[in-house]
Order: sequence, then C-alpha cells, then structure tokens
Amino acid sequence: MMQYGRLGTTGTEISRLCLGCMTFGVPGRGDHSWTLPEDESRPLLRKAVEAGITFFDTANVYSDGTSEEIIGRALKDLARRDDIVVATKVFNRMRPGPNGAGLSRKAIMTEIDHSLRRLGMDYVDLYQIHRWDPHVEAEEIMEALHDVVKAGKARYIGASSMYAWRFAKAQQVAERNGWTRFVTMQNHLNLLYREEEREMLPLCQDQGVGIIPWSPMARGRLTRDWNEETERTRTDRVMHRLYDATAEADRRVIERVAEIAAERGVPRAQVALAWVIQKPGVSAPIIGATKPQHLDDAVAALSLILSPDEITRLEEPYVPHAAMPLA
Repeated sequence: MMQYGRLGTTGTEISRLCLGCMTFGVPGRGDHSWTLPEDESRPLLRKAVEAGITFFDTANVYSDGTSEEIIGRALKDLARRDDIVVATKVFNRMRPGPNGAGLSRKAIMTEIDHSLRRLGMDYVDLYQIHRWDPHVEAEEIMEALHDVVKAGKARYIGASSMYAWRFAKAQQVAERNGWTRFVTMQNHLNLLYREEEREMLPLCQDQGVGIIPWSPMARGRLTRDWNEETERTRTDRVMHRLYDATAEADRRVIERVAEIAAERGVPRAQVALAWVIQKPGVSAPIIGATKPQHLDDAVAALSLILSPDEITRLEEPYVPHAAMPLA
C-alpha cells in the first residue's frame, strides 16, 4: 500500500516513492537507447498513478525533452494536476552553441519556459538544478531561481548532486538576500555508493532539507546476479562511470543483498530499496520502472522493515569509494 509524507519540511504531501521518468522518452534521442516510447510508457505511468504514486521526476535533458512531453501528456489524462507533484531539472546541454546549457540567468529563464511548454503545464512543483554550475556566481543562480518561483512557474526549488560546501553556500546566499531556498536535495545514494553519509545527509537533516535519492538500486545492479547483463548494463555509460572502478567491493554488497532477500523470501529490489527508504531524512527515493513488476516491488518495499541486524549485515561489506565526480 502506498504511503505518504511531506516534501522535506514543506507542507506539500507526496507519495513516499517518486517515479523517475528518465525511462520514458523517444529511444535514441539524447544519451539513452533503452528508453520506452510513448505507447510503452503510458501503461507504466497508468499503473504508477493507480498504485498511488503522486510524485514524478524528470529533466529537460532526458531523451532530448521527449520525457517531459510524454509524461505531460500522460499525466493530463491520468491524474488531476492539483493532486500530483511534478519535478523537472535544468543545467545540462540542450542545444549546441552559446547559452545552450548551464545555470546563467538567461539559461534558467529560457529553460523553465521550454520545460513548461513540453509538459503542457503552467507550473512545476519542484524546479531543480541538475548540477552546480561553477562558471556562474551563486548570487546569479539563486536570484534567478527565486524569480522563477515568484513568477509562479515553480512552487519550490531543489538541487541535485554537488559538494556539501557548495550547497551550504547557496542556501546562505539565498537566506542573506531573502530569496527562495532549496527545499530538496536529489543525490546519489544506495548500498553501492554511501559517500553522501559523510556530509550531505547530515547537512540536509540539520537544515530540514528533504532527501530524494536517485538510483536507489544502483541502476539495477542491486537487483540481479552479478554477471547478468541487460541492454542498459551494456549501453549505459553513466552506470559504467559510476560503478566499474569498485566492481570487486560492490560484488560483495550485491551478494549480501541476495542473502537477505533469500532469507526474507522477497526480490532483491525490495531489500535494496527498503534500506534507502529507512535512511533518516529520506522523503522519497526516485525509482525507475521499465516493467510492471518494478512498480510492484517498489510499493512492497515500503512495508519491508529491515531489522538493525539486517541493516548492519547489508552495510558491513562496503568500502569507501572515491567521491562521484562533481563540478
């Protein structure tokens, strides 16, 4: 059964699962060949809505904007706009040439309008910076995002993977100027990558920032046998960049997930996701789904309570990883 909570310390209610929409998009548009076209995306989006998911996350760059187009059309048919929480992102390159990427005021103001057009919406609930832009002053970024909110084009703003000191600085810049602060942090957190436990997670908990982790199942690696291959494992360049260097250490973690899943009599995906859900401060992990069973497992994970001993066993094989490359 779906569970609901708050988006960080805001008053907005969300499902405890967020459906990540990188899966949905015209195959071959952008960086991914394994995405689902609209006719295959719709049944999964319908199932998500019927399961009680009200929180959806996409980005302007996903499948060259076609992800926003697909979910915008689908959600218009499947849900009442006032009931759902829609998030998108800005930063990555959308076109060649000057001002086609980044977080300048020009880029932010341009890209929010393009995203709203593709989504077919008057506003997004959460507008996030996909990464920090080191070439733009924090004051320019935060004031532009504040103006997006004040123009009614976004209800809240959020950030994604960055160094904790940059995030703290951005929040301080906003507070000092009376501008809108980030209410969420979308960061990389799963049993194969726990470096966020050092600084970012404690910072967010201290400041009341909602944590909405991406890749809670390590792009599927935590859900299958070590040597099992899929189209995504063969072609997802980001996956290889994130995990290939720590393969031996990660293998031991994956085997531990399999052990506990076998003892519980549940799929491995439920164990891996339950660990993230139970982390303090997590508002909603962002799940991906290419099959109906992926949604079933995600919903079931909400009710799977891991014991302290099971959590210790899951975490024990982990070894420190190099920090994910950030700007």
